[in-house]
Amino acid sequence: MRYIAAYLLLKIAGNDSPSARDITKVIQSVGIEVDEDRLNSLLEELDGKDVNALIAEGTSKLASVPSGGAAVGGAPSAGGGAAPAAAAETKEEEKEEKEESDEDMGFGLFD
Repeated sequence: MRYIAAYLLLKIAGNDSPSARDITKVIQSVGIEVDEDRLNSLLEELDGKDVNALIAEGTSKLASVPSGGAAVGGAPSAGGGAAPAAAAETKEEEKEEKEESDEDMGFGLFD
């Protein structure tokens, strides 16, 4: 990741074709050792390719990856009236927690 980050920093700075030496300077400037094999492998993979096109391609691939949390409340419960009761209990617990948290500190945050 550090090699591609250094490569992209150099591209943004105006270096249209960052070399291994350029990337090495950037990485070593922050005290990190360079693995020449990994760096050369990256440069071989990027040789002759448009970085913006690669980023766009990667972004479209990431759009299809599930990121979790998207299926909240998707399936109806079989219990019928159990959901409203659970919601009411949750609200009561939240009120109790708020009251308890003020008591524990001995003062209100905005007093």
